[in-house]
Amino acid sequence: MTDLSASAHRTVLAIDLSTPRGVIAVLRGDALLYEAQFTAERSHNAQVFAPLGQALEAVGNGPALIAVGTGPGSYTGVRIAIAAAQGVALSRGWPVLGWSSLTTAPDSDYPILGDARRGMYYVTHVQQHRLGPIEIIDAATAQSRVEAQPNVPWFSFDAKVPLNLPGITLCEPDAAQLARIVTALPEPEVETLAAAPLEPMYLQEAFITTAKKAGKKVPGMA
Repeated sequence: MTDLSASAHRTVLAIDLSTPRGVIAVLRGDALLYEAQFTAERSHNAQVFAPLGQALEAVGNGPALIAVGTGPGSYTGVRIAIAAAQGVALSRGWPVLGWSSLTTAPDSDYPILGDARRGMYYVTHVQQHRLGPIEIIDAATAQSRVEAQPNVPWFSFDAKVPLNLPGITLCEPDAAQLARIVTALPEPEVETLAAAPLEPMYLQEAFITTAKKAGKKVPGMA
């Protein structure tokens, strides 16, 4: 693994594909060397290569740390981001770590409401750019949570405001902000995170459908 210099001069390549809007950024200290965004509902695997190549050119020949937004969000998008980051890390000997996409709003402390699918919602809180526990709740509970804090600015990383509730600001993952957060991490924490497996954040267990008629034959097959 490449040895990184002090965090104040650390170069971070950040990738987030957890939503249809993919984002990539390169930060060196306080200087934003590169930033790109692209929209691709189902083709992040094709769209990511050009901006990733440009980001690598911005990094140059020196060492860098790769940060991947792990969601929650698009399972496929996050997996593509992880695969791309691991490929670069392997070829260049750079460390790579995961960090929640939900921490990249403009504020550093805020509650979040999001759609967890299957009629459920999730709430969590970000404090100092760190994600707290995620709780899965029903629609009525979600509405009551937001209404109980009318003067608190809520954020959502969904495409539309959950339950059409007022007082919720839509936000998108920000690769430059992700890079800033990771730049500020102490070296021991970077080493711990880089040693951990990279996995997407899951809101609920995978839902698997089964055939309605067991043993149903496929036409043309014996």
